[in-house]
Amino acid sequence: MAPLKSLQREFPIIDCNFQQFCASHGIYSVEDFLVHDLYSLVASAEQQSSSEELREGISQVISIIGSQHQPWSNGVELLGDAQKNKHVLPTGCEGIDMLLQGGLRVGHVTELVGPSPSGKTQVCLQAASNVAVKFMGVVMFLDTCNSFSPRRMACFINQHFNTPVEEVTQKGLKRVMSSILCQSVFDIFSLLDVLRQLELKLQFQVNTGDCKLRLLIIDSISSLITPILGGNGAHALKCTETGLLPSGVDIL
Repeated sequence: MAPLKSLQREFPIIDCNFQQFCASHGIYSVEDFLVHDLYSLVASAEQQSSSEELREGISQVISIIGSQHQPWSNGVELLGDAQKNKHVLPTGCEGIDMLLQGGLRVGHVTELVGPSPSGKTQVCLQAASNVAVKFMGVVMFLDTCNSFSPRRMACFINQHFNTPVEEVTQKGLKRVMSSILCQSVFDIFSLLDVLRQLELKLQFQVNTGDCKLRLLIIDSISSLITPILGGNGAHALKCTETGLLPSGVDIL
């Protein structure tokens, strides 16, 4: 999604007056609408002399947000897709792969939920190493809370190669670790920006037949959402490790 200013050419209602009104409420981009109280925004617009234009601008931005979502699918379509799309990547965790009927399904989001510490990051690291070693695919790890550990990753890779860590470092570790891309993101807007850039890059790679990304891991979503919704660690959301990628890419 884009800054409001960049939308003015295509949507004239999002003019300088509307942008200034939004800026007075800390809204500078379409993403900001996702975390802002729209009821209070509309109530504030009602008090302005140009209330009609402001309400129309708010409706336009909401429409833009809605256009970014995939169309609704009915149960028959979803069942057919599930039966057709049986490609999976094992995580390397036998119990989890059994529950997932083989592993992570192509084009689907797998969400791990649980209290800390219940091993969610451990599963993510093991899945990353399993995909990188056995399927020679690129893994992208978006780290929101400094959870990525190269040492722990080396231990998982060591288990795959069944050799001492020192030998793995000399032989396979460099190749495997170079295919695992880690990027730190510490707020929801940075995450949305990274995902948007990744989406555009993947669309180009898919069109050229050069898409090598097999797995995207986000660890964790809750650490980014909790500051926005409020609350402390004891009442924080417990949903973590979520991936978002186009169909045809395995996601966690």
